Amino acid sequence: MAWALVLVLIGVLSAVFLFCTRRKRQRNEPPLDKGSVPWLGHALEFGKDAAKFLLQMKEKHGDIFTVCVAGRYVTVLLDSNCYDAVLADTQSLSLTHYSQILMDRIFNLQLFNHDPVSERIRVDQYFKGSSLSRLCSSMQNNLQLLMASVNPQNPTEWKKDRLFDFCYSLLFKAGYHTLFSTENNNSAEFTEVYEEFRRFDKILPKLARRSAHRDELKIASSARKRLWELLCPDWFFTGTVAQSWMQTYLQHLKEQGIDRQTQRRAMLLQLWVTQCNAGPAAFWLLGFLLTHAEALKAVKEELCSLQHLPLDKREDTPIFNSALKETLRLRAAALITRDVMQDKMIKLSSGQEYVLRHGDRLCIFPFLSPQMDPQIHYEPEKFKFDRFLNSDGTEKNKFCKEGLLMNYGTMPWGARSSLCPGRHFAVCALKRFVLMILTQFDLELCDCNARMPPVDLNRYGFGVLQPDGDLEIRFKLKKKIHNVKL
Repeated sequence: MAWALVLVLIGVLSAVFLFCTRRKRQRNEPPLDKGSVPWLGHALEFGKDAAKFLLQMKEKHGDIFTVCVAGRYVTVLLDSNCYDAVLADTQSLSLTHYSQILMDRIFNLQLFNHDPVSERIRVDQYFKGSSLSRLCSSMQNNLQLLMASVNPQNPTEWKKDRLFDFCYSLLFKAGYHTLFSTENNNSAEFTEVYEEFRRFDKILPKLARRSAHRDELKIASSARKRLWELLCPDWFFTGTVAQSWMQTYLQHLKEQGIDRQTQRRAMLLQLWVTQCNAGPAAFWLLGFLLTHAEALKAVKEELCSLQHLPLDKREDTPIFNSALKETLRLRAAALITRDVMQDKMIKLSSGQEYVLRHGDRLCIFPFLSPQMDPQIHYEPEKFKFDRFLNSDGTEKNKFCKEGLLMNYGTMPWGARSSLCPGRHFAVCALKRFVLMILTQFDLELCDCNARMPPVDLNRYGFGVLQPDGDLEIRFKLKKKIHNVKL
């Protein structure tokens, strides 16, 4: 029996070795880098620090290359001027297959009848026009209510907090109330949803990569089950409430023939998609401002000059917009992934043509190109609040590389079929949150010499990065607006 097991093991290892060594680069295919470990390839380096690894591969191979990652061959494209043309081909490049894999791994969700096209149309309609205006107004009101309750007993006395938790909790609760409005607007329920969400979100990248250990899997499973219960109480299926985003999405799933249990699970996916980035983005924006005095002064002066205007007149903020774009350039790091359904020829900006092989996976990483490309942005690792401003104070949207005009200077919202439909609502929420903080509160670092914490390397590929650490802050209501309704 022992010999039989040994022979089976030898056979499996031999099969793996042959599988991983037989791959050869064909004519016109991108440079191939299989790594030194059969089958595993570059999986460890990719998972440990995706940005560092892909930058090393870019320096070694150029703007396109294929690497082996745990038995899968992944072609990485880093020429941002051909992103649009590549992503426009939805026949050769499919989003559906890989997204279904991630939904199952992360959310224990299978949407076999899922129609992403009809869902995208519905979502686009919800986040534009009059619907967008109503959402922004509701978000403003919810933020005001939450901020008024932050320090109700002694509003003009300093209160200490951690900036990441402060931003994430407020924007999450306001966003949850706005998009997932409930009949029972219970603050304790909001807090529990937030706490369970944070427990789940901390482990989410490891769920996607299948690297979570046993204790982490238990925590994720527990948080996931509790969120299923909290997000979809029975009365949401009765049609007794107004058409919130939750109700609209549930109706869409019902029309797709998806059962109630799966609908409950799908709501956690929507919660994560809509709420995972706002809090971290606000943290980085306020953190950069608090640690860059010149930037903070410029943004404050611009926002304060708009306070007397109606909300719909407060949109002319080129300095704030530049600071926000710069923040997202530095910290938005999602991977755009497609499965190659048939051999496809792509042409780089250089004119060189390459063939993507059927069965491989394509990844586009805007964080490296264009966002952190030193040939596009001088000193790309530094926060420069006016990077997206022309000398006359107008918006700068033209960037060049080696004399070639770039299609994008930054791509925090994706592109083409991956373009975030809720980007306008997200910008509105961030702007109004920061406007409230900087104009209605005194906010400062507890340690005036504090530096921004490094990023959590585990979060590359999953939207806006999160910090590995925090900033201690203190804040209080400005005296001039004490006893005035926010």
